[in-house]
Amino acid sequence: MIFERLEEPGLSQYSYCIGCQGAGTIAVIDPMRDIDVYLDYAQRKGVTISHVLETHIHADFASGARELAEKTGAELCLSGFDEGELFEIQFPRTRLNDGDSIDIGNVKLVAHHTPGHTPEHMSFLVYDLQRSADTPMAMLSGDFLFVGSLGRPDLLGKAETDGLARKLHASVRALDGLPDSMEIHPGHGAGSMCGAGMSGRPMSTLGYERIANPMLDPGLTEDAFVEKILSNLPPRPEYYTRMKQLNSTGPALLGQLSAGPSITPEDARDFSQAGIIIDLRNQTDFGRGHVPGSICIGGGRSFSTWAAWMLPPETPLLLLGTSIQDIEQAVRGLVRVGLDNIAGHLTGGMKAWAKAGLPVAQHEVIPSSELQERIASGEELHVLDVRTNREWENGHIPAAHHMVLQDLTANIDDLKNKGPVVTVCGGGYRSAIAASLLEQAGVEVLDQLGGMAAWNRAGCSTTKNTATL
Repeated sequence: MIFERLEEPGLSQYSYCIGCQGAGTIAVIDPMRDIDVYLDYAQRKGVTISHVLETHIHADFASGARELAEKTGAELCLSGFDEGELFEIQFPRTRLNDGDSIDIGNVKLVAHHTPGHTPEHMSFLVYDLQRSADTPMAMLSGDFLFVGSLGRPDLLGKAETDGLARKLHASVRALDGLPDSMEIHPGHGAGSMCGAGMSGRPMSTLGYERIANPMLDPGLTEDAFVEKILSNLPPRPEYYTRMKQLNSTGPALLGQLSAGPSITPEDARDFSQAGIIIDLRNQTDFGRGHVPGSICIGGGRSFSTWAAWMLPPETPLLLLGTSIQDIEQAVRGLVRVGLDNIAGHLTGGMKAWAKAGLPVAQHEVIPSSELQERIASGEELHVLDVRTNREWENGHIPAAHHMVLQDLTANIDDLKNKGPVVTVCGGGYRSAIAASLLEQAGVEVLDQLGGMAAWNRAGCSTTKNTATL
């Protein structure tokens, strides 16, 4: 039996390749947009992709299911429970109903309708027929059942939330006939915004979840369950609606991923008038010198998430990094969240821009001890902490004001008359984004080096008193 979990750490997303080595075929479940990952896997294993499945219409990433099926000739199998719902699949596929099965050699996948996170949500029971044809080995639970949590039921808006929460309760109760031994393999791990309180472990068993997952408490009445599931939801990303629309209509077929044309600094001089230059470097390098008007979203694990949060989807993007590998990885991160309008990348990066004699912007990246001294001296600095509510409540700089980074763009005008703004986050990544956005809006800005992690290491004082913008 082939059973492989493929992880995208930045979005905390899991997709699966499941099949039979003897039959030489696999199914891919919940593939991301950059389908070469699955094509390469199949080639390494010496198997063909016979089926492509999805648990639901995703809100947090752009699906690669349609393109992977077209590329491989695999059968595209999606839930048939989308009909009449707010989001309906609008491209050809095989419609799966509750109890439908897919045979792949000695492996059988059985569709199990588990609505609640979305109306059409399907989980898949996995049977290893060489071991037991009657008892499922595993459940691919998608965004229904996470390790330690459940999928959030509020992504379709307030009008749908209560009804979906009650469907989620019914889906939990429908687990009662399934064995404790069954492995649970979810669609996300800790860090995803598709649920709250997820464990860091990538899998569990149904028996352990019955013991340790508070949302599987059999004593919860439907009303108590609804109150509990809605009491601790993370912020709802604005881009989730765009992702639902994109995935229901079908993302454009990408073909070969490309970093796009290499654009000289001279040709990119006026790019910011029509698009956005994304600087992939770190907080310190960006502060020392950057293209005026560019936005710093550092490459790496968090890039996809913050690009999706902060960038308008139709605006052309020009990438600036320190290597072609940085650029190529950023392209992959952008298409994973449906940001396809990539104009190219800056030839030679920031060094080439400066060498061409073009304008270079800078702002101060200030160490913690110096910031504390300047605050104590009475200097008029508006310290803006852009971390989450929970991070803020656990302790912050005494002089700071709070606004989560996701809210900054909508409220940026309120900061234009605050004097110099010092941006602060947990480690410097988010504050660099905030600093670049503020600078782009004409605000005088400083960026605190290393965030609250550096502040605490330096022994600087903190408080839990509250203050807002």
